[in-house]
Amino acid sequence: MSINVEKILVTGASGFVGSAVAAKLIDDYQLISVVRKGASKEKIPGQVMSINGLENDVDFSEALADIDVVIHIAAKAHNTSVEESEYYKVNVEGTLNLARQAARCGVKRFIFLSSIGVNGSENQKPFSEADEPQPSELYAESKWRAEQGLWDISEQYNLDVVIIRPPLVYGPNAPGNFGRLVRLAQKGIPLPLGNIKNQRSFIALDNLVDLIATCVEHPDASNQLFVAGDGCDVSTTDLLLGLSRAMGKSLYLIPLPANLLMFFMSAVGKEKMARQLLGSLRVDISKARSLLGWEPPVSFEEGLKRCFK
Repeated sequence: MSINVEKILVTGASGFVGSAVAAKLIDDYQLISVVRKGASKEKIPGQVMSINGLENDVDFSEALADIDVVIHIAAKAHNTSVEESEYYKVNVEGTLNLARQAARCGVKRFIFLSSIGVNGSENQKPFSEADEPQPSELYAESKWRAEQGLWDISEQYNLDVVIIRPPLVYGPNAPGNFGRLVRLAQKGIPLPLGNIKNQRSFIALDNLVDLIATCVEHPDASNQLFVAGDGCDVSTTDLLLGLSRAMGKSLYLIPLPANLLMFFMSAVGKEKMARQLLGSLRVDISKARSLLGWEPPVSFEEGLKRCFK
């Protein structure tokens, strides 16, 4: 499906990914940036719409007038203290409410930022779009439910849907696990992560933004699911060494055996953190490459450098 796009609505436009997407698109499209009330509007491009939250009673109809594409990035982020009902209310019901209104207002394409967690939390063989979803956490489960609802809405209303599942996104001032890892590395304290031989896929913020921008008009993105990544896999040890080079700081890594580290961290109730540091999670981006002709424009090394510029 080939579409002509003039006007785009982006949710989460004050967030880590959403603000970068809005900045990328503002030169080429008319933009409505949806942000939570209270967020600073100073550096948000385009026309700004403030909302209290993403619950299913929000009326987007006025903002959706003449919109060609919706890029839905806002979500209740992964947090162990968030209850299942809250994830469902925002990430599922809120998403489907927006999609239904978009379809009724004549929006041509709905791009949804999901999560590789829908596929699972660990693997040996890289995840692809063909794999059976196995979400293991409430956040990923909510994203999976939203995906299922979007395909139903797509069929019911003939709305063109594009879903992107990224792994951990890194970039300047990245939140979550990557931000915590950066702060840990910046302290310069010795870390027992010098002998980790796992393989993990990541995606630089600029690469994810480029893929989203590619999907705005690309005819072959129509009604497709894509897993996203940098196209390379690195160990936790290599990630930390790359961070130290990008920061221009020395980092002392102790080569503790991974199985011993897993034992100690599990014994103190940190098994989940240990699996994230020691386990493998790879993605296969060959579908985006072959179907869209997309290549990540930023290398892993350059992506790390951009975290500190």
